[in-house]
Amino acid sequence: MHLVMSFPDFSATDTQIQWQRFCDLLWYHDDLGVWLDVSRMHLNTAALAELTPPLEQAFEAMSKLEAGAIANADENRQVGHYWLRDPQLAPDQSVGQHIAAEINDIEQFGQAVVNGEIKSPTGEPFTDVLWIGIGGSGLGPLLMVRALQDTGKGLPFHFFDNVDPNGMSRVLGELGDALRTTLVVTVSKSGGTPEPHLGMEQARHRVESLGGNWPGQAVAITMANSHLDQQAKEETWLKRFDMFDWVGGRTSITSAVGLLPGALIGSDIRDFLAGAAQMDQATRVADVRRNPAALMAAAWYTAGEGKGKRDMVVLPYRDRLEVFSRYLQQLVMESLGKRLDRSGAVAHQGIAVYGNKGSTDQHAYVQQLRDGVDNFFVTFIEVLQDVDDIPEINGERPGDFLDGFVQGTRSALTEGGRQSLSISMRTFDSRRLGALIALFERAVGFYGELVNINAYHQPGVEAGKKAAAAILKLQKQVEEVLSDGTSRSVLEIQQAIGEGSDEAIFWILRHLTGNNRGYQAQGSWDSPASLRFAKG
Repeated sequence: MHLVMSFPDFSATDTQIQWQRFCDLLWYHDDLGVWLDVSRMHLNTAALAELTPPLEQAFEAMSKLEAGAIANADENRQVGHYWLRDPQLAPDQSVGQHIAAEINDIEQFGQAVVNGEIKSPTGEPFTDVLWIGIGGSGLGPLLMVRALQDTGKGLPFHFFDNVDPNGMSRVLGELGDALRTTLVVTVSKSGGTPEPHLGMEQARHRVESLGGNWPGQAVAITMANSHLDQQAKEETWLKRFDMFDWVGGRTSITSAVGLLPGALIGSDIRDFLAGAAQMDQATRVADVRRNPAALMAAAWYTAGEGKGKRDMVVLPYRDRLEVFSRYLQQLVMESLGKRLDRSGAVAHQGIAVYGNKGSTDQHAYVQQLRDGVDNFFVTFIEVLQDVDDIPEINGERPGDFLDGFVQGTRSALTEGGRQSLSISMRTFDSRRLGALIALFERAVGFYGELVNINAYHQPGVEAGKKAAAAILKLQKQVEEVLSDGTSRSVLEIQQAIGEGSDEAIFWILRHLTGNNRGYQAQGSWDSPASLRFAKG
């Protein structure tokens, strides 16, 4: 066991004590140029000493996970996203070779598309990318594009990351005729997820209505032999890339899901993977004080008393990281938000995540953070290096003001006794983004071990999918009952079907009457039981 060196407790008023804590608890990686400061969290010597033994068990569990142990026992799956950035770690040599070959393929394909060597069916270079994916298959690519794309480099991206018809219409309208020279990428691990399927069908319909050649511009990212994979092979789509059974959506950004967008915007995907691998290596150190992910997990645990009693407010002070809080919402909340622990006991674990970018939020919710309910901790993320083309004007530099806002907000929160941790990067690029993502992935893994939950399954998400499928089935039954043109109340429709709740049927009917499908309602909407519905 590693001995825990003593350091002073957090003080909201004593700057010398805080300076000592800062010096004692600061972690720094020289090559990456990344600092982690947890000194303004309420982590103390006693808490760290208490957490050291379970964290040492977590180090062992993470080592076993990386070696190929079944980490997701509920689904009998390995958890291998760490292999994606270091294929040599894969327990099976053939898996490592497959990963390496896939990275090469993605890199070459992306470069060929960007350089115009692979052309659209029109014979012209591809002009745009339409990315179709949900959850991690949409958030990861969105983060890659927003964080790493430089003006004039690579292809413009458009997203179907929802099944909102208005959103689809807007995207397709923006593309217009350019859809014929748009690379359309559909991401679905199983090939059966409704959202990407619906998006793909809408995109295909519009492409073909414009006289386009769908197979010549369609790309699939999916598991081998999935329905989508079979379709792509049968129709000879332009390209397909593999998703692996042992990679979950929320940790898929270092797979083809994140690498292909990186390649299509002209970013250095090798550097991105290298940054993630470097942080993975740094977080393998079996010493809490020298392991940034362990320090973060310990700070989270202490702040929320091991029960997630505090929310995580993420404030990145750079526009490139504007969507990072959204990305972390899925990574943290889907991983840690669990009703049962591994023993089957009710635990109701989780950490709520929200945030936006600074300094925008200096003028939004910092007032509440400083003076309102103390039920959170803040994660500040800053980048030191500014761009060269924004000069000093009249003695003023925007970057200096941004730094002032970071420090000012941090100090104001500390004075109010509010907790925060800070991640500082000397510069920001694909390597540092990879490192940042890996740091949080690892911290989530450690925290999951501390609270004894399975961080790698998502029973709540699956329950939501099943419930949605049940509603869609019920809608078909409602439509069938009303197909004879007879006017019926909600109760009469429910009795005719013999299943489904009155309220669910009312919601379906309200949706049907809100669209031009021939359904009409008679009566007052503020008295649902009195309404009668008919078609025709």
